[in-house]
Amino acid sequence: MQQTEAVLEAIFQAIVEQRSPSSPSPPAPLPEGEGELWGTLDADGVWHWPQHILDLFPDRLVESELGEIPEGWRHSTIGEEVTVCVGSTPSTKEPEFWEGGQHCWATPKDLSALKFPVLLDTDRKITDAGLAKISSGLLPVGTVLLSSRAPIGYLAIAEVPTAINQGFIAMKCDGTLPNVFVLLWCKENMDAIVGNANGLTFLEISKSNFRPLRIVVLSDQVLTNFTKMVGPLYRQLVENERESRTLAHLRDTLLPKLIFGKLRVKDAEDFVTERGL
Repeated sequence: MQQTEAVLEAIFQAIVEQRSPSSPSPPAPLPEGEGELWGTLDADGVWHWPQHILDLFPDRLVESELGEIPEGWRHSTIGEEVTVCVGSTPSTKEPEFWEGGQHCWATPKDLSALKFPVLLDTDRKITDAGLAKISSGLLPVGTVLLSSRAPIGYLAIAEVPTAINQGFIAMKCDGTLPNVFVLLWCKENMDAIVGNANGLTFLEISKSNFRPLRIVVLSDQVLTNFTKMVGPLYRQLVENERESRTLAHLRDTLLPKLIFGKLRVKDAEDFVTERGL
């Protein structure tokens, strides 16, 4: 603490040495127990899956209409596996659709600023009257949202019931496929999604062009284990985002009052403690 400059210099030198190609760092080991669950990375950069994961995958391929696939898997289309919805914009000239709105109403702009694919709120809200003008209605928590134009590709899972404007392909995962799987499928197949888009002014992927996109549906056993392993990670991501928003709100509320002397530090501490933070 008494030699700040020397400590910073030591840290800087350690970073430089770690990044040097002549002295590569070995991969960091996973926390105890995690290696058995997820696998391990050896010194040569080769990933080794644990046996319980390898056992989930068939040891033979079978012929299908689109080539060979693992036994027990099947070809389908995204439109057959999820319910695809599109939205609209109630007239902005009608105050009854917007003033005092209590329902979230998403636009691609709401997704553009997200650091992680989790939608917790929207910039604008609509009223019951406004919601009645949108045929897709209020989409449930868990719906996967994909911006369909200007640009195509913003992705998020709605963690609040929300209506959407016409700039989305929304996917209600009410079938076999879990929503996190669908989100990752969209990300990995974005080239195919964009390739099916059309438009003169700007590219747009329509509902009719999106639904026929091909997807390989894994066996129930693999999907169940996928959800078991990935689900808790996603839920932790959601909780982290909620906590981050809460802390940001507290900062924005308390800091100006502290700076201008309208609130004492002790009062701020009591305020936070009362809310269990």
